[in-house]
Amino acid sequence: MALQELSMLCLHLLQISLVYVNTLMIQQVLSEPLWMERMGQDKLRALTPLIYTHVNPYGRFSLDMTTRLGIEPVAS
Repeated sequence: MALQELSMLCLHLLQISLVYVNTLMIQQVLSEPLWMERMGQDKLRALTPLIYTHVNPYGRFSLDMTTRLGIEPVAS
């Protein structure tokens, strides 16, 4: 496997992981009735898990593998 191909696959894995975490976080917020009330149809249509402004790809990353993200299971 070429280095470029491996780099591309790593980037793809990072992107889909980010979309997955964003989706879980959005679901958690929208499970609260207050936030669902504040969102209109237009805002819900525009909502996407493809946001990335909270990611700093060139800065310092603090990764703590002993703690979990504050994402709780959403009751369906």
